[in-house]
Amino acid sequence: MEDKKPILTAKDFATDQDVRWCPGCGDYSILKQVQSIMPEIGLPPEDIAFISGIGCSSRFPYYMNTYGMHSIHGRATAIASGLKAARPELSVWIITGDGDSLSIGGNHLIHLLRRNLDVNILLFNNEIYGLTKGQYSPTSELGKKTKSSPLGVIDHPFNPLALAMGADATFVARIMDRDPKHMRDILKKGNDHKGSSFVEIYQNCNVFNDGAFAIFTDKGTKPEETIYLEHGQPLIFGAESQKGIKLNGLTPEIVELDKVSKEDLWIHDAKDRTKSSILTRMFDDPKSIGHFPRPFGIVYEEDRFRYEEAMTSQIESAKALKGKGDLDALIQGSKTWSI
Repeated sequence: MEDKKPILTAKDFATDQDVRWCPGCGDYSILKQVQSIMPEIGLPPEDIAFISGIGCSSRFPYYMNTYGMHSIHGRATAIASGLKAARPELSVWIITGDGDSLSIGGNHLIHLLRRNLDVNILLFNNEIYGLTKGQYSPTSELGKKTKSSPLGVIDHPFNPLALAMGADATFVARIMDRDPKHMRDILKKGNDHKGSSFVEIYQNCNVFNDGAFAIFTDKGTKPEETIYLEHGQPLIFGAESQKGIKLNGLTPEIVELDKVSKEDLWIHDAKDRTKSSILTRMFDDPKSIGHFPRPFGIVYEEDRFRYEEAMTSQIESAKALKGKGDLDALIQGSKTWSI
């Protein structure tokens, strides 16, 4: 008789470690939702690995009853790349923060995205360095006063989703720590995607940057300030779903639905790189194009070959040579001269 696989629950993916985050930190919500979707992946804990760098979010592997590594600053992407290349059958998750992945680890991140290894990247963005007590990060807004910018930040901030698009990521999405149902949905879709899934998570640091995303989470402002993306559906928002966005050429415009038909609105196409890029930049410059709601959900998705598959194929091709290669000829190349 065939042995039945045990039915796993979220508790099977939780460890006995005390969770050491500040009370009220958004990381608690993210941890709970990640643990809750693990049984749906259909893999036992020993076939899953969580790799993190340095930062508050990087404590994550301690709290997941899977394999994992709390690595070094900015290098989680490099370590995860090696792991996935060596063990492509594993489900690999990268846990990182805006400082960890966009500052010291920025170069590793963009190369992982362009290579398109089949891993899941969760970028906790709280727009601050929380673990080291409140210095400004690569995503902190201009003018923000922090311990390391007492007169205000003068660095232009990174836009994580625009950066991911520029690095040719194949799955780009944004979610919020205070929207658990939507978070679970996007996390599952990111895991189902074959290739690198990049998910930015707006995560509140209630000690050093409290309320950074309140306009998107408070009930009074959320309907007017957020727009939820769904492939094949028009862009509609507002307290009574009374507003929409249409494109005038490639320029977005906000319209009232009592004046414009839904059929004339911008229909979200997550396969359209050009329009998806507009979505990532739509709110960057409100003075020039107006104030737009912030998009949440899957911004872009495409199917492209995975690095580990191409690497395995190349290794097999090399094995087929069976000693026919000429190392000297390879080193010399074809551009040599005798003098």
